[in-house]
Amino acid sequence: MDIQALQQNLRDFAAARNWKQFHTPKNLSTALMVEAAELAEIFQWMTAEESQAAQLDPVMKEHIADEVADVLLYLLQVADQCAIDLPSAVAHKLVKNAIKHPESGAAPSRG
Repeated sequence: MDIQALQQNLRDFAAARNWKQFHTPKNLSTALMVEAAELAEIFQWMTAEESQAAQLDPVMKEHIADEVADVLLYLLQVADQCAIDLPSAVAHKLVKNAIKHPESGAAPSRG
């Protein structure tokens, strides 16, 4: 996945529709949250098992894919508007997470 190319494509898409004026970090992050909520809504009343099996239904899988894509597209736009280098930010965050949550050597307890 070429993140920079996707971000350019999104910039071009917005420019062609005169949306740039609306694409502020505030507006884009709000839209991101709405799309994340739409993704969560798909699974809201499912059991854990039902949520794991949802992708086996082609219609449901497409619905999930659409919402996942919406979340990613808005996230890419937020990062673009805030001049965040996503690969660097992700790599840095993974290091921070490893420090914050060191390996325990044992599988986590389930109960």
